Amino acid sequence: MEERLQKILAHAGVASRRAAERLIEEGRIRVNGTVVRAMGVRADPRRDRIDVDGKPIRGVSKRAYVLLNKPPNVMSTLDDPEGRPTVADLLRGGPAERLYPVGRLDFASEGLLILTNDGEFTRFMTRAGNVPKVYRVKVAGSPPAKAVDRLRRGITLDGIRLERSRIEILKPGANTWFEIQIRQGRNRQIRRMFDAVGHRVMTLRRVRMGFLEADGLRRGAWRELTPGEVARFYSRYGPSGLRTGS
Repeated sequence: MEERLQKILAHAGVASRRAAERLIEEGRIRVNGTVVRAMGVRADPRRDRIDVDGKPIRGVSKRAYVLLNKPPNVMSTLDDPEGRPTVADLLRGGPAERLYPVGRLDFASEGLLILTNDGEFTRFMTRAGNVPKVYRVKVAGSPPAKAVDRLRRGITLDGIRLERSRIEILKPGANTWFEIQIRQGRNRQIRRMFDAVGHRVMTLRRVRMGFLEADGLRRGAWRELTPGEVARFYSRYGPSGLRTGS
């Protein structure tokens, strides 16, 4: 089936649609040996040869999207040199396509993780500020209100000022439970936030990504996203819907 060239390039993981349009404008794309510069050109990736800078793009497989409830002590990667369990082990018997994690949860963390082979969707989901994510977090001790307010306002990590976070106390005590919503996703961000105020994270669980929740999805289980759910991410968290709520 023929599709617009920029869409084919995005789904093949070459570039986002906007970046693909720039590649076309720069004359870096050939279809069956002919340079293409027009935006409306359509092609069939199963039949036509499409080259980027003289190299053919990889085959475009069926697009697949999976929501996984990752258990703790599982790597958010497809393989691990140390032989630890990975999310690929949990997807055995699932979609035939090779899927890649959209962002990561660290080894000890658990909760919702999306995997897909759609490069454009991955870039959309991981772009800073697009999709809010909600976590349940247990920390050692009871951080004082002043420290929590500091985290809400945004601290500096790696020389970068973090955006404001929504932080609510769920269960105070010797070890306190919080619910935290963030839009950024810097490496080990929540753990490092609490480290910065002297309270180690003991449990970290992602319970919502945008509008998606586990809804009875047990640890280690997964399900495929529906086309409507994928479309809803674009419509709800795209430029017109950005920051209108979770």
